[in-house]
Amino acid sequence: MANGSKPSTEEIDDYLEVLWLERGLAENTLAAYRRDLNFTAQILAKHQVLSLLSAGQEDLLRVLEQRQRQQLSPRSTARWLSTLKGFYRHGILRQRIEVDPTAQIDHPKLGRSLPGAISTEQVEALLEAPDLDTPTGLRDRAMLEVLYASGLRVTELVTLALTNVNRRQGVIRVTGKGDKERLVPTGETALYWLERYLVEARPVLLPQGGAVLFPSRLGREMTRQTFWHAIKRYALMAGIQQKVSPHTLRHAFATHLVDNGADLRAVQMMLGHADLSTTQIYTHVANQRLKNLVLQHHPRG
Repeated sequence: MANGSKPSTEEIDDYLEVLWLERGLAENTLAAYRRDLNFTAQILAKHQVLSLLSAGQEDLLRVLEQRQRQQLSPRSTARWLSTLKGFYRHGILRQRIEVDPTAQIDHPKLGRSLPGAISTEQVEALLEAPDLDTPTGLRDRAMLEVLYASGLRVTELVTLALTNVNRRQGVIRVTGKGDKERLVPTGETALYWLERYLVEARPVLLPQGGAVLFPSRLGREMTRQTFWHAIKRYALMAGIQQKVSPHTLRHAFATHLVDNGADLRAVQMMLGHADLSTTQIYTHVANQRLKNLVLQHHPRG
């Protein structure tokens, strides 16, 4: 049985190609796996271990120690270890190694983190921040409205095509993680801003026409980073002190639905969560908000 004679870069490429072919993972997920595996390979190489598949438990514990010295978060380290465990399971299945060097390495204990949410008043201020006298401002207002009304991931939003939106039925066809499609309803307000954007701004931004729903200034598909920077700028304009990202509006969408009594399974379907337990975090958010209200306003709080 071979014991990992290839250099780490080839091993990583082979593994990620199999993941792409067999599991259809999204590019962002594959990129995160590659970063974790490359980080590991770089540390191992400094200790003359040139192949990931030839690394032993002690070698990987040395990498773990390096992560701890860099004060990387337990959540980040848990993701890194999950990536490694998947890599070495694959190595065993392909009969490239006999022993999994991660088998005796435990995941770090994680506290349950609650997603940060902003109030409905802050959401309103954020939505009203773009300059509606410019095509890009009207585009951004429509994007923010759709994001808050539908709870899309930022990648799902920026990759939307014009044909993904059914304005008559008020639904958006979204391609989520693992290339899974789902239909997400969107509200009348978001549809109003979307219609206005399509009539007034999109022909200016995309005079030759095209498939992308929300083009960049250059008439191309917008990057996630571009929209992230736009939201950060609008949050400052709206006077919001806490950190705000596209994911903040996704959290706000789910939190405000649960706060108002929405069925958790319906929220799960709209968010595109594979497991209901992922969506249940929002019940904890709602409960924490109620607890804070009692502490703040009750005379015996």
